[in-house]
Amino acid sequence: MFTGIVEELGEVVAVERLEDAARLRIHGPRVVSDARHGDSIAVNGVCLTVVTVGDGEFTADVMAETLHRSSLEALGPGSPVNLERALALGARLGGHIVQGHVDGTGALVERIPGDHWETVRFSVPAHLCRYIVEKGSITIDGVSLTVVEAPVTGGVGEPVLGVGLIPTTLALTTLGRVLPGDPVNLEVDVLAKYVERLLAPGSPAVVPAVPGTASDPAAEARG
Repeated sequence: MFTGIVEELGEVVAVERLEDAARLRIHGPRVVSDARHGDSIAVNGVCLTVVTVGDGEFTADVMAETLHRSSLEALGPGSPVNLERALALGARLGGHIVQGHVDGTGALVERIPGDHWETVRFSVPAHLCRYIVEKGSITIDGVSLTVVEAPVTGGVGEPVLGVGLIPTTLALTTLGRVLPGDPVNLEVDVLAKYVERLLAPGSPAVVPAVPGTASDPAAEARG
């Protein structure tokens, strides 16, 4: 579990292409300072498992499913990446609940400069639009952001969402370097998906029985 607060802007050192996977070697001295084999580190919003650690770098294996469903397939030596260690119990939840499970990819559409920030717009797959609301949370390349423009379906072309980026975010994450057309990873708020599932027609509404109460079948049988 993550928060979407990027700890470090790392860099891909090497990519080893395998038959149905890839192994990434990433430079990130801060996130590997206490990392061990088996730990989780989010790379551009994708939760990866640490395989080896050494000299300020770590390696992680990426299976074909992840490569196909995220922007990690486009990474190469020299690519900057957003890095975040898994959330520790008791730590502040500065962003929002992020799983590191990418729901889809979008692309940068345009940047609209402001006096002290930028409004940045990204395309969104139509099937994700129902989970995105104005002032809600969205994770883009592992960065927790507030939606300032919710996507609208039914128009021409792919729906678009807008977020506001402050100078710190632009300087310390990959979002300050993304160019029009570049792919980004999107993760919607997991709470929205659970609510949809619970309210879906035919979804079982199971209320756990409390022993000794009317909802306990054994208590009903005893009269």
